[in-house]
Amino acid sequence: MASVLAALGVLLLTLGAFIEVLDLSMAALASLLVVFAVIEMGGKYPYLIYAVTAVLGLLLLPNKTPAVLYALFAGFYPIVKAGLESKLPRVLAWVLKLAIFNACLALAAFVAVKLVLPDAALILSYWYWLPIIGTPIFVIYDIALTRLISTYLQRWRTRLRFFRD
Repeated sequence: MASVLAALGVLLLTLGAFIEVLDLSMAALASLLVVFAVIEMGGKYPYLIYAVTAVLGLLLLPNKTPAVLYALFAGFYPIVKAGLESKLPRVLAWVLKLAIFNACLALAAFVAVKLVLPDAALILSYWYWLPIIGTPIFVIYDIALTRLISTYLQRWRTRLRFFRD
């Protein structure tokens, strides 16, 4: 089942690579596959699905943007979210999630300027806008992800038998 989820993740990232306006959306959708792996499989499988999807996306896609977004944040975030929310108090979990997001955002900006867009020094001249714009979007993403997980656990898990024997 893990290989099917990884293949589906690469397929979603490929769709985002060919339809450029969907690059961020497809990276977020591919991360839902890691959510399912965290819930249903546990153990090493979410890490393997993330790693395989990220590496294949970075190697195979003609437009690397969805793969970079997935590799630098969206792919591993469901694993981090599950770990932080299960082990830490809510406020501390939010502080760490925000810190991780902003560190990933800074890394993504650095990668974009140094590796992908060397002439885009303009991005770094306005670096202070990245957390101001990105943080509210991240909070909305996290809340939406929590609601999707809750809906899956409460309504759809018993109806869908994809991950059951």
